[in-house]
Amino acid sequence: MVTTSADSSQRHHWSDRWLAWRDRLLTSPRFRRWAAVLPFTRPIARRRARELFDLCAGFVYTQVLLACVRLDLFDKLAAGPQTAAELAPHLGLDEAAATRLLRAAASLRLAERRRGQCYGLGPLGAAMIDNPGIVAMVEHHAMLYADLHDPVALLRGTRSDTELGRYWSYARSDTADALADSQIKAYTELMAASQPLVAAEILAAYRLDRHRCLLDVGGGNGAFLAAVAKRYPRLPLMLFDLPPVAEQARERFTRDGLSERATVFGGDLRSDPLPHGADVISLVRVIHDHNDDIALCILRAVRRALPEDGVLLLAEPMSDTPGAEPIGDAYFGFYLLAMGQGRPRTPDEIKCLLNQSGFVNCRLLATQTPMLARVMVARPDKATVKKNSQSSVNQT
Repeated sequence: MVTTSADSSQRHHWSDRWLAWRDRLLTSPRFRRWAAVLPFTRPIARRRARELFDLCAGFVYTQVLLACVRLDLFDKLAAGPQTAAELAPHLGLDEAAATRLLRAAASLRLAERRRGQCYGLGPLGAAMIDNPGIVAMVEHHAMLYADLHDPVALLRGTRSDTELGRYWSYARSDTADALADSQIKAYTELMAASQPLVAAEILAAYRLDRHRCLLDVGGGNGAFLAAVAKRYPRLPLMLFDLPPVAEQARERFTRDGLSERATVFGGDLRSDPLPHGADVISLVRVIHDHNDDIALCILRAVRRALPEDGVLLLAEPMSDTPGAEPIGDAYFGFYLLAMGQGRPRTPDEIKCLLNQSGFVNCRLLATQTPMLARVMVARPDKATVKKNSQSSVNQT
């Protein structure tokens, strides 16, 4: 059956009318009172009320988690169920305060009530054990909360000096030389702490054994390449990042015994040419940190560095991820706003940037946990590669 534009317009028209009617209904105090009483609408009304309260109370929940992390509660509970009285001296709290924390943690499934007034690990608390990436992010969020105390000022652009802007110093620095080692060390370590989770997603989605050499652009201290090296022990590796960051990667590769197969390059990915020789280049959580103009600059540099048969491997959290919409648009949307640049993008928006940069055959791969990272592969437009190669020959 062929759908005419008139049919499409009519459906859109009736959809808008239905949604307008629904909105009027839901905003009516009389309807809300009625929905809270009737048996078939009462569960829905209660669920909506809980969801709204959770939005209001979300900051308190995160602070309970922060208290648990800073007091090392999860490791203590991993030793076995204990009472508040037993835990209190190890937490540096009195029994009443320990009881308050344990009850709060249990309500959030971080802890769990056991027999004999004991508490053990809850399912979410258990996930924190041996998970340094999440623990590091919980501590790191103190900066984000400070920046979000006035979200309207961030949206209006009237607040330019933020904790995250100072922390992610490269986001507001015009030149790599302006960054001190101390500025770079903290954020590089934070990225490295969470990198194993992301690396596992990428390596499960895309096989690298078909490639001759991998270049990781913006590769930090080499955490992703270290994971690749374990999976593919014969694959030559290259890394490109700011000079002070690249030096940390070089030291890591030496410690890990990878210096013979991992070559490190220092430079500014916004202005310096990328090294050639790799037939696959990865951008792991790089593009969403930058506004469109810089993102295009990076992608075009990658395309120039790839051979005709090369592949771009791009991985990052993306907007409109089914089941994880708040992570892409609410969390990363405001995190990057506080950082000072970048934005979460939908897969279609990323494909548009790739097409503008000379990439074709853009394809989104399935990942096990899309909320952590989605993976897209693309190939250079062969005509563009040939044109650039001929231009380089003419210049020489």
